[in-house]
Amino acid sequence: MTSEGKDAGIMLDPQLIQETGEVYRNPTEVQMSQIVLPCHANHCGELSVGQLLKWMDSTACLSAERHAGCSCVTASVDDIHFEHTIGVGQVVSIIAKVNRAFTSSMEVGILVTCEDLYSNRQWKVCRAFATFVSRRTEAGKVQLKQVISYTQMEQMEYSLAAERRRMRLIHAEIITDLLSSSTAQLGECQEYDDAVPSEKTRVESVELVLPPHANHQVSTFGGQIMAWMENVATIAASRLCNAHPTLRTIDMFHFRGPSHIGDRLVLKAIVNNAFKHSMEVGVCAEAYQGGEPLRHINSAFMTFEVLDSDRKPRTLPHLRPEPVDGRRRYKEAIARKKIRLDRKYIISCKQTQVPLSVPWDPSNQMYLSYNNVSALKLMDTRNNWVLTSEKNKVRLYTLEENHMLCVKVEMYVSVPAGQVFHLLSDLRRRKEWDRHYEECEVINQADEDDTLYRVVTPCVSKGGKGKDFILLASRRKPCDSRDPYLIALRSVTLPNHPPTEDFSRGEVLCAGFTIWEESSSVTKFTYYNQATPGVLPYISTDVAGLSSSFYSMFSACSQFLEANRDSLGALPPSSF
Repeated sequence: MTSEGKDAGIMLDPQLIQETGEVYRNPTEVQMSQIVLPCHANHCGELSVGQLLKWMDSTACLSAERHAGCSCVTASVDDIHFEHTIGVGQVVSIIAKVNRAFTSSMEVGILVTCEDLYSNRQWKVCRAFATFVSRRTEAGKVQLKQVISYTQMEQMEYSLAAERRRMRLIHAEIITDLLSSSTAQLGECQEYDDAVPSEKTRVESVELVLPPHANHQVSTFGGQIMAWMENVATIAASRLCNAHPTLRTIDMFHFRGPSHIGDRLVLKAIVNNAFKHSMEVGVCAEAYQGGEPLRHINSAFMTFEVLDSDRKPRTLPHLRPEPVDGRRRYKEAIARKKIRLDRKYIISCKQTQVPLSVPWDPSNQMYLSYNNVSALKLMDTRNNWVLTSEKNKVRLYTLEENHMLCVKVEMYVSVPAGQVFHLLSDLRRRKEWDRHYEECEVINQADEDDTLYRVVTPCVSKGGKGKDFILLASRRKPCDSRDPYLIALRSVTLPNHPPTEDFSRGEVLCAGFTIWEESSSVTKFTYYNQATPGVLPYISTDVAGLSSSFYSMFSACSQFLEANRDSLGALPPSSF
């Protein structure tokens, strides 16, 4: 197995042996394996992405239906990035399983890998998350049962699914706001003599939905619609560059309405903008029957590259947009490209590769917040912590992983979990119990649940300068009883708050609290910190066993919480 192959197991758990002696397998897991035949491939001998999307949708739908016990339909698909192409004769393996079920919808995780049978190589092609909705039965709306997580990986995905769902629900509104603000700042489109007119790339095609294109409920397969959309998008991209384009990314999209057997699907595509090495193609799918008006089914944005003989992206020709709508699409594509770069920079990196401080602005707030919360949830699901010391039921744990030291402090308080959450959410009150917090001010209220703070801490060594931190605090209430309250912290940079001579700028990679309700009056809360060079001096003596200052600090925290148990002043930052 090559180094590429190691990445293929990103979604797979180590084998778990049950009491019966059998290897545990997730009950919702569905696998599909296909040898790529010439009929599945394009003229370049590569698997058609449209065919791959159909296989992915079918596998994910079967997983969703296995959990729901009834028919399900595709509601949305998150961003998909295709890392590699797949050739004729290679084997495609698709694994899908339900990560979490909500009221009537569920998130299905999909992992696609490719195997070369003749070289024993295996590599990851893409990873995706799709949302499926259970269809009504004669008895009415289906109430989905909860997913039971057994392995560490399942627990992590279950926890992160709630944050991904939150991002989906606000995605369209945030993207709309960002596009309107970003395009207003852009100047006029540049004119080039050799530019290709965008109208040359316009494509329209109609498809008649037949029984093979639909499920047993006569609804058109979501994967089939995606395949038809990919087809017209590929034609549009080819017209710009007069070469075969390679699809790299499909942005998150939602199915706006159903399609059924007998529908005529009208598919339209056009190149919105061409950048140096990539182009964005917009695609729209509408449906009608007889003389009825068109129904909007779906819209998507796809990013293509054109590869040279060395598989490197070629330089693309310039695009001349059409007046009015064409120029609007041209500018919006520039704004979406920045959003994609932010997403890739923040979310797609492994946790060990994420920079300590990422520049914050409204365009990347959604992704920074997701990364902030998911990093803390990932730390919370670790099960290999080592107990370093304990004093009066205050426990200090450590974990060394990937050359990084993580610290965990755990204790119980006789205060309701909701009140603990509200009290700890306001970092400005932390100086009442944490001697490391000298000053704390709110810089910016990003949204209802995300706040930017500047924190000043004292100097650890004599004669040195104090430190200051610019922190993004993301707070989350539980979706159900299996979720904790959560307060996640990480460093960001702000242009209007640069480092100053008076303080040494410190950085926090990941820190925060998880708060679990043990009973109506007893709460377990846990503090986490992924130690960075800027944080290590404050905790090193405790970790080495040379001090128990952690105990005195969290005892003070306990006293603070109990003293403010009935305080009405414990309001979330958004209420300031």
